[in-house]
Amino acid sequence: MSVQNMWEIEDSLFDQGIGVICGVDEAGRGPLAGPVYAAAVILPRDLEIPGLTDSKKLSDKKRRELFPIIQEQAVAFGIGVASEKEIDEINILQATFLAMKRALEKLSVRPDLALIDGNRETDFGVPAKTVVKGDSLSASIAAASILAKVSRDDYMMELAQKYPQYGFDIHKGYGTKAHYQALREFGPSEVHRMTFLKSFYGKK
Repeated sequence: MSVQNMWEIEDSLFDQGIGVICGVDEAGRGPLAGPVYAAAVILPRDLEIPGLTDSKKLSDKKRRELFPIIQEQAVAFGIGVASEKEIDEINILQATFLAMKRALEKLSVRPDLALIDGNRETDFGVPAKTVVKGDSLSASIAAASILAKVSRDDYMMELAQKYPQYGFDIHKGYGTKAHYQALREFGPSEVHRMTFLKSFYGKK
């Protein structure tokens, strides 16, 4: 998808008179450990960032190339986090919404509309519209997906220093074979999501 096509959703909304549009996406809903991250990004209209697309389609190297460009070029951006403890207390969907709200609250410019990746929404404090596969269809959401992913990966690299036995620097907390083996050997850490491990430990 070309850069121009990535602006189709925003352009149609701009044409309807919506002035400030923000993209919102999360990273880390699925892992067994660590927080869930979200980012909210307002880009200047028609900004061209070559290679901008869904963070999952990009290499780590490419995401890290785009990360500072997005931060420098954005009108505003915010990054929000919900901890593994919050995930266990309120469930991953509600924790994801909480991280998204926190990201939106950090914006220095209030958006007229937030484009939310996915098909679930809540009261975000601003008007919102969900976009299924939005990280592949919207420049704003794609930018948010990259900021959220790189920010979370960096944090998991920090956790790898504190908990080297789990290999967080390699799998970022996802349920790989090596990660499950480490859980068998060492048990869970303080940063594991115990609600995600109920069935695993129930089998033992």
